[in-house]
Amino acid sequence: MNTSLDQDAAGLMEDHEHNLFSLTESGLQAGTSTIFRDSLTSAIKLAEKAYKHDGHITGVPTGLRDLDALLGGFQPSDLLILAGRPSMGKTALATNIAFNAAKKYLETGGREGAITGFFSLEMSSDQVSTRILADVTNIPSDAIRKGQINEKDFRKFEEAHKNLSALPLYIDDSAGLSIAALRTRARRMKSKENIGLLIVDYLQLLQEAKSENRTQEITKITSGLKGIAKDLNIPVLALSQLSRDVEKREDKRPLLSDLRESGSIEQDADIVMFIYREKYYLSRKEPSLRATENKADFAKRCEEWERLKIDTADKAEVNVAKQRHGPIGGVDLHFDQDLTKFSDISSTDR
Repeated sequence: MNTSLDQDAAGLMEDHEHNLFSLTESGLQAGTSTIFRDSLTSAIKLAEKAYKHDGHITGVPTGLRDLDALLGGFQPSDLLILAGRPSMGKTALATNIAFNAAKKYLETGGREGAITGFFSLEMSSDQVSTRILADVTNIPSDAIRKGQINEKDFRKFEEAHKNLSALPLYIDDSAGLSIAALRTRARRMKSKENIGLLIVDYLQLLQEAKSENRTQEITKITSGLKGIAKDLNIPVLALSQLSRDVEKREDKRPLLSDLRESGSIEQDADIVMFIYREKYYLSRKEPSLRATENKADFAKRCEEWERLKIDTADKAEVNVAKQRHGPIGGVDLHFDQDLTKFSDISSTDR
């Protein structure tokens, strides 16, 4: 097999796809520049939309009250990064957001929310759908997977199927996609389905032509994702792993410097969010008797450890560490591990 010829052919197909999409979107216009008055009109329309919306949201809503309040929703042409260590719940949160955005679009007849494209490079479409089914029916996804369900549960499944069969959520679970292939498929989704939100789980699983090092490959991938967001004029949410340096610190809340393999992730992203669950680390840090500690003090430490585990059992933090067009800060969320579901914290829990 001639690898060079294969790569050249793939590149030509990508170029043709781009040209066709550009022609369709531009209506055969000669240029892409925009006179200021048109941009100003668009900005005023966005402000008017936010003014009329109860939550002052101009972008695609996540369905999470405090996160939407901080971000104003996901904005067109923005690249958003959701990063965290394994088992923090990145995929769960991204799935929740995808479902919330698509459901809002369905409920409002397209006035709010977004038709959503979800590229799942790690999980199958069935696994993603099972998580959504657990969310809707309040039946743990593990029970669904193991078949630990009853006739009443099946009635819930039938009701969920009836209510959500028209959900505008499109899942592509192809493995080993290159950034060029992702771009081509995203354009097709935009052209055919008119998606308004794209989610990629996760960016380190995207392939890129071999460079001198992995950092250069990630740089090409993140710049490619930002290009997709601008090209399609939709928000792109990409999940990202973090380096193991997080585990070496006493405080394991992620920092921008923890973004794995490339500073270009921070550079290209308009928004960087970190997800953190303290319970995960507490569960793995069971106290042990210190050489200089008496049994009474050790018992007190164990009691405090147990109390902290209970207090943090269903809590998660999303920290917006970078926002190009707005403030940074953190929001607290409720996390149901059985349903792999994130939701707002009620006022009584604050």
